[in-house]
Amino acid sequence: MGLGSLWIARQDVPFNHLLEEQWMEGEAYGRVCEGKVNVFQRPDINSPILSAHYEDNIIPWLREVVGASGTLSRRWVETDLGYVYAPRIQPVRYQPNQPLTDLPDTARGRGMWAEITLPYVPVIISNPPARAPWLRENPNPRFYFSQIFWIDDIAVDESGRTFYHAVQQWGYGDEFWVRADAFRPLSQEELAPINPEAENKRIRVSIAYQTLSCLEGDQEVYFCRVSTGQRFNAFGEEVDDYATPLGGHRTWRKLISHHMSGGVSGYGWDLPGIGYTILFSGGGEAIHSTFWHNDFGVPRSRGCVNVTPEDAKWIFRWSDPYIPYDVGDITVSMPGGTIVEVVP
Repeated sequence: MGLGSLWIARQDVPFNHLLEEQWMEGEAYGRVCEGKVNVFQRPDINSPILSAHYEDNIIPWLREVVGASGTLSRRWVETDLGYVYAPRIQPVRYQPNQPLTDLPDTARGRGMWAEITLPYVPVIISNPPARAPWLRENPNPRFYFSQIFWIDDIAVDESGRTFYHAVQQWGYGDEFWVRADAFRPLSQEELAPINPEAENKRIRVSIAYQTLSCLEGDQEVYFCRVSTGQRFNAFGEEVDDYATPLGGHRTWRKLISHHMSGGVSGYGWDLPGIGYTILFSGGGEAIHSTFWHNDFGVPRSRGCVNVTPEDAKWIFRWSDPYIPYDVGDITVSMPGGTIVEVVP
């Protein structure tokens, strides 16, 4: 497929969706990441409904406020039209980048790690047919804010637009051409270890409080909200399969970017470009960046520990072992890396 065909014609969108030409550089926006969300007159589901937003709509994020409980959370986002329930809105920004003309040479070859810094960007499969489930089921695939990929090539189309070739080191083998302005290169310095000399590092995850603490001995050096395994499936049935395993676990693998999939038909998941993944259990549970919900503080994962991209990056850099930029993925030999304690 030639580069001339990479441009995707814009589809019809609802009137209350900000088009890309309306995005302002550096401004805070929200991306609807779950089906449909109503816009309420007040931060309360019992107040009048004014309008609705739909999946991937981009809306102004004026501020986050505390309101009445939607389901479990009381977090709401004030928009220009009213209030929407925050857990269903991914916080994003529009931060376009100057494309590079060449890629650095690294120990793993010519290339770089880069993260998406636009609310979303359309992608084209460079090696069809689609292999991954998320691609086969999606006629208009996109990458989303905060996803991370390895870039190994650059091309310029006949109109002068620059595209990066994005690949996943661990996945189904799909490769992509994506607009270069959507990617911010990650430097080796920003992935450098945090306080590597510290002893007795531990990560403590509280199921009851839905929090995570990074400890050096008895001193807490980092704290954040998380989403651990949910107690109920899509049918409202209580299940143990999604519980985050209790006890002490040793980190056994770390990846700068990971493609995660699992579950069963109709209730499975298939997610590429998940940043800063720390695997800590034999069942595949991990601490990792999350872009498909904003419900931190409430259990809702399939067993993993979901954290914001910012929190995931800090925890990844701080925890042992350190992952060199040129490596990107390490399976840890015994006795393993940083201990992850999951407490009730």
